[in-house]
Amino acid sequence: MLHNKKIIVVMPAYNAEKTLERTYREIPTDIVDEVLVVDDHSRDNTVQIAKKLGLPVYVHEVNMGYGANQKTCYSQALKRGADIVVMLHPDYQYPPKLITAMAGLIASGIFDIVLGSRILGGMALKGGMPFYKYIANRILTSIDNVLLGAKLSEYHTGYRAFAKEVLLNLPILEDSDDFVFDNEILTQAHYFGYRIGEITAPSKYFKEASSINFRRSVVYGLSVLATGFKFVLQKMKIFRFPIFNPDGKKIIP
Repeated sequence: MLHNKKIIVVMPAYNAEKTLERTYREIPTDIVDEVLVVDDHSRDNTVQIAKKLGLPVYVHEVNMGYGANQKTCYSQALKRGADIVVMLHPDYQYPPKLITAMAGLIASGIFDIVLGSRILGGMALKGGMPFYKYIANRILTSIDNVLLGAKLSEYHTGYRAFAKEVLLNLPILEDSDDFVFDNEILTQAHYFGYRIGEITAPSKYFKEASSINFRRSVVYGLSVLATGFKFVLQKMKIFRFPIFNPDGKKIIP
């Protein structure tokens, strides 16, 4: 706990048998109260390894997608009484030791959401991020900042911490079950006025680290642009979209 806030780490897993235990071993257990794993119908031994580590595991009977995995992660964490939820990929791409700093910024009341940015500090390319992904990240982030009127260094990191109020109040079930969920939830948070902060998170790219292929990356990029334009049209009151409906579907009704 930090400042009497219960901290739960959630790990959305898919074929993470080679990196799950290594990731878990570096989680700061002095402040983290629980660690949950949600498995999106892996084809390897991810579930067995999580159970061997004594972790609560929630298994999707079919592959539902990265966004759907996060929805289960957050709903289960909230049901277990989380005040702060930290999403950490179990692929060992992000440093688990940063959980203390990320959760601390929320527990102290400074931010509602904290992102572990691969871009701050110029660490992305040094960590092995493919050059085309780095360029795409910078272009999409620049467009997002213009459309949303924000100044984030990136919207595409998979390392995030949330205050429970954010997860309870955002209409998360209106979001995609695919990868663009990451962008939609941040766009929603900005639309509804939540405070978003960032810290430098050096990332690693290696064979076992999760990554989407070029085709999926293109689809993701187009979906990110569509989300940004939805934000603008909603702000201009030209159209209304379910993801910005304050009465939309929430993970805890």
